Amino acid sequence: QVQLVESGGGLVQAGGSLRLSCAASGRTFSSYGMGWFRQAPGKEREFVASINRSSRSTDYADSVKGRFTISRDNARSTVYLQMSSLKPEDTAVYYCAANAGGYSYYRQTPYDYWGQGTQVTVSS
Repeated sequence: QVQLVESGGGLVQAGGSLRLSCAASGRTFSSYGMGWFRQAPGKEREFVASINRSSRSTDYADSVKGRFTISRDNARSTVYLQMSSLKPEDTAVYYCAANAGGYSYYRQTPYDYWGQGTQVTVSS
């Protein structure tokens, strides 16, 4: 069982930056692949970024490539999402997720555990 708690969301102006954190419980964090997803009002939840258990493989949605960076610290059982050059269309609730396969997945179905989400609002 893994529990995930996101933090770091907030209100930021367009062009600004935020760093989201997702702290995981349990001693097996290093074996999980991790992902960030987001859901804007009235829209379906969508993939943002993912990272495999060793950090050797990462994937990004086209909409965030070059602006967002996913990373992880297995010693701290935490995954991060550094967001820069934020746009109003990045406004959403951001969720982290963990998959026991340890892979970097862009699809939602392989993920076994989900956090409660953190709100990111980008003003124009």
